[in-house]
Amino acid sequence: MAGTDTSIKIELLPSPAVILCEPQLGENIGTAARAMANFGLWDLRLVRPRDGWPNEKAVAAASRADHVIERVRVFDTLEAAIADLTLVLATTARSRDLQKEVIGPDEAAQRMAAQVAAGRGVGLLFGREKWGLLNEEVALADTIVTLPVEPAFASLNIAQAVLLLAYEWRRHSQMGDKLPFSAAMADVAPREELLGLFGHLESTLDGSGFFTAPDKRPTVINNLRTMLERGKFTSQEIRTLRGVISSIDRRHERPNPNRQKPQKQESTEE
Repeated sequence: MAGTDTSIKIELLPSPAVILCEPQLGENIGTAARAMANFGLWDLRLVRPRDGWPNEKAVAAASRADHVIERVRVFDTLEAAIADLTLVLATTARSRDLQKEVIGPDEAAQRMAAQVAAGRGVGLLFGREKWGLLNEEVALADTIVTLPVEPAFASLNIAQAVLLLAYEWRRHSQMGDKLPFSAAMADVAPREELLGLFGHLESTLDGSGFFTAPDKRPTVINNLRTMLERGKFTSQEIRTLRGVISSIDRRHERPNPNRQKPQKQESTEE
């Protein structure tokens, strides 16, 4: 879906922070930032990124999510990264030997939305690309959130996981009912224009000899009218259909370029 519009000002509304623990690849940081930007998140925190920060590969992969990349904060410890947060959700696809509540993305989003609306800090915690979060990191979170993935293939790319939870957050937040655009549907044509289409089509069919069984004409007419009425055509669409009908009706008036001209017979006289 291509739809970045640089003419629209980005408003940094209160939203959850995303904390990446020891991310290894700059590309994953960048694509996570892009996923955040898609759904209105902008607070990205990195704990000991392997390749340091800033990271050119992350910037490139972010695809112009500059407002996220420019605000990245780097921390030496997870404790420091989450110190200002009231609710921290640890994401994992693996069962942990911890007495922690486990919830799905829908409930997680509802809780995040309620906390943010109340002016409290919320964070989503993500682990490393290879092995995710350590148990001691999960222990620092309030709750575990996991996704309804296939148990035999549960691992997600960091950006995929961020995207899914960011989407759920936005869906349950005050921004969830705002679509970027709406359908520019024209009004349905006035009834008189539809009746004109009926009459035009029926007179053309009469003239072409379509109704070979006069006793069945009313039934066929009713079926045609029902089909056309169901279309809820606009005025432009009705004009187009009537133009098509007129073109078919006048076909005998136009020269047929495919019709072969009769060839002159050569004289056999000597």
